[in-house]
Amino acid sequence: MKIATWNVNSIRTRLDIVTNWLQQNPVDVLCIQESKATDEQFPIAALEACGYHVYISGQKSYNGVAIFSKQPLTNVSKGFGGILAAELVGDLDEQKRVITGTLDGVQIVNLYVPNGNTLGSDKYAYKLRWLELLGTYLNTLITSGQQSICVCGDFNIALEDIDIHSKTVSLDRVMATPTERELLRKSVLDLGFQDSFRKFTTTGGHFSWWDYRQQGFERNRGWRIDHLYLTPNLFNRATNCTIDIEPRKLVQPSDHTPVIVELST
Repeated sequence: MKIATWNVNSIRTRLDIVTNWLQQNPVDVLCIQESKATDEQFPIAALEACGYHVYISGQKSYNGVAIFSKQPLTNVSKGFGGILAAELVGDLDEQKRVITGTLDGVQIVNLYVPNGNTLGSDKYAYKLRWLELLGTYLNTLITSGQQSICVCGDFNIALEDIDIHSKTVSLDRVMATPTERELLRKSVLDLGFQDSFRKFTTTGGHFSWWDYRQQGFERNRGWRIDHLYLTPNLFNRATNCTIDIEPRKLVQPSDHTPVIVELST
């Protein structure tokens, strides 16, 4: 099974790039973030023409997540509220950032973690609250008996210094602050999830996002913020995890590029 994650930065703007990539890379599942389209605006027909079932949690102009799957998914739910009680979720489902479904016994959780904007801002505080609830959400899945889980998406966090192009990046910059990293560890890694990419690649210099400005991609001044985290049994089944930088070379690409994990049967 091949599962890919990709922040496409507008599915309608990048539709040709996405469909061409799927035709060349017919993964079993593609999880996208920042679809930036309502469910009604979503180009479902174009994805179905590529041979995919389409599951959407859309939002106009911002956010939005979706899962494209070669085979139908079961137990599809949207938002934290698909699993958790409303009083726990509060306002954290107003932004469409979570969708999940199950394929061949593997629960795939697709996330678009808030960016956080700037340290000390309301958006940063929102990101921290969101990450705390993510831990509750994932722990609930595990304690309910689900042991085969792939949590993937744009986490907007570089977990280690080697996930950033330069050690000179200040730790008070959002996406690299100690608080964000600690919460990612607490909410995901401490529950037993492991980073599939680091199973196969332990060196730095490998990134999934590059700023459009200042020739970020051309100078490889990137960040690795798109992750696929696996429960231990799936981690043992992982046979490869790669970052495909080719779509980032195209005209008008997303600022992110796909990350793909391959699991043995």
